[in-house]
Amino acid sequence: MAKAAAKKTAAKSNKPSAKGKSAAAAAKAGDEDFALRSLQQALEEQGRYDAGEDEKLAFYKQMLLIRRFEERAGQLYGLGLIGGFCHLYIGQEAVAIGLQSALDNDKDSVITGYRDHGHMLAYGIDPNVIMAELTGRQAGISKGKGGSMHMFSTEHKFYGGHGIVGAQVALGGGLALAHKYRKDGGLCLAYFGDGAANQGQVYETFNMASLWKLPIVFVIENNGYAMGTAVKRSSAETEFYRRGTAFQIPGMDVDGMDVLAVRQSAEIAYKYVREGNGPVLMELNTYRYRGHSMSDPAKYRTREEVQDVRDHKDPIERLKKELIEAGAAEDELKAIDKEIRARVSQAADFAESSPEPDPSELYTDVLVEEY
Repeated sequence: MAKAAAKKTAAKSNKPSAKGKSAAAAAKAGDEDFALRSLQQALEEQGRYDAGEDEKLAFYKQMLLIRRFEERAGQLYGLGLIGGFCHLYIGQEAVAIGLQSALDNDKDSVITGYRDHGHMLAYGIDPNVIMAELTGRQAGISKGKGGSMHMFSTEHKFYGGHGIVGAQVALGGGLALAHKYRKDGGLCLAYFGDGAANQGQVYETFNMASLWKLPIVFVIENNGYAMGTAVKRSSAETEFYRRGTAFQIPGMDVDGMDVLAVRQSAEIAYKYVREGNGPVLMELNTYRYRGHSMSDPAKYRTREEVQDVRDHKDPIERLKKELIEAGAAEDELKAIDKEIRARVSQAADFAESSPEPDPSELYTDVLVEEY
């Protein structure tokens, strides 16, 4: 009996205890937690992107072009020259410029929702063809049949412009799978908003992207209000960069009103993805000055709130201040603004004078005719 008792005791001592299991699980969770937070750590350590003065000036010009273009688009909408919905990007310019300036335009792809004019301009696409598309003209980048919400350019690897909330995320997963399948070294940048972040297909895509280690960067442009509902009223977890944790996707929390912070976050995220580690989830905290669309009076927030952001966080004014402090002349910056306004006016004139699509175009581009 003593021998049997000793054997039983030995067996019990070799069996991991519940407490031991918990400790092991906690250690493993700790390692994973560190891995998931490591990109955020890197961003906090590295700070803002160290841009030269010429590069800063280029960012300034690109953001200002988006701002002036969108202001003019709003005017044309008011005149009835742009129909349907029109979602302006005013206030969010640093996101598109900061992220897309770090892409490899020969390999990488971009897909977004229906607030898409700024993303196309950030690609360097001709303002003429974008404005022509907004006004429904044949010269538009989608032949005048896509309008504001459905811009598209396979030439630039820009795959929309999508009107269905969150649909572009799953399509972005497909683009990333294509990059991996072809071994072309590219990644997909998939934009969506804080409202779309609550869509089911987003999480299905997170799961597959992580499982298959797809080269994709998920970008949540959190402007605080989705359509007209504040984030805290619609989302149980308002720290969106954490939402990939269950799928082992590292998250990054980024100041989307600072183009240099955005660019630095892009450098870190893209390097991680290109090294074959799988997806990254980035939350870009930004703000839109106009309503959700041109038909939205934005009564869910005060004028004082909007003005406070304009006065203290505007991405263009912030960079302008830095340029002036570094020695740029205010007259030079005013001349740049004047030049950009003239360029936008020229694009509007081009659009207004361009013909509408021929009625026969109604039946083209509906189905794929060649494989």
